[in-house]
Amino acid sequence: MNYSFNGKVALITGAGSGMGLASAKAFALAGASVVLADVNEEAVKTSAEQLVKDGYKAIAVCCDVSNEQQVKEMVDKTVNDFGCLDAAFNNAGVNSPQTDTADLAASEYDRVMGVNLRGVWLCMKYELLQMRKQGCGTIVNCSSLAGLVGDAGRAAYSAAKHGVVGLTKSAALEYAARGIRINAICPGTIDTPMVHSMIESGDLSEEECIKLMPIGRLGREDEMADAVLWLSSQASSFVVGQAIAVDGGFTIQ
Repeated sequence: MNYSFNGKVALITGAGSGMGLASAKAFALAGASVVLADVNEEAVKTSAEQLVKDGYKAIAVCCDVSNEQQVKEMVDKTVNDFGCLDAAFNNAGVNSPQTDTADLAASEYDRVMGVNLRGVWLCMKYELLQMRKQGCGTIVNCSSLAGLVGDAGRAAYSAAKHGVVGLTKSAALEYAARGIRINAICPGTIDTPMVHSMIESGDLSEEECIKLMPIGRLGREDEMADAVLWLSSQASSFVVGQAIAVDGGFTIQ
């Protein structure tokens, strides 16, 4: 899809691989200066360096989104290096092995909620502080199909992703009249390194996932990037506070 982000600045978390990296590349191809952030310093540096070699404007930031100081520094570096922040995709997240809710360790619950919910809130907090000064901007948060329906065996993950939808809707109401649009995507099962890792560990069955998808296949990273760019562009200028399922039809069954 062709959108112009010439002269714009985009920040993407979880950009070392998967949907985050695909979205960073898409923003760069559309003309944006991109900030790739990830807790995996080596991966995100390699990705940003490749974009620069290919002729795009990109920098890498190592950031644990559950750490408030690191998130603040990430947004500060974005503004210091590129002058503003026009679009943000809060994509960083972790999964958790399947387990009954009663058997879920408190430490694992805290880890999942810390990255998947607190991390999104922290990113929004500092992105919004900058966008509020500018009087404009777009934010896309990454929820999940598990943010729209229950997910047996993954209570913490589902709770966090439902929370992302709530954060998105509440913040969208606060900022819509101030020139800032906030939405969320809810991806289905996407062909990413995280999903491959779950399949290899036996925690997820690719065959069963495909059977549950009316479209008959897993989603692609570039399809998620297309959704993110649309929500970040003027093509979606009247779309506010939505949690859009990009899931091959899973949640309409």
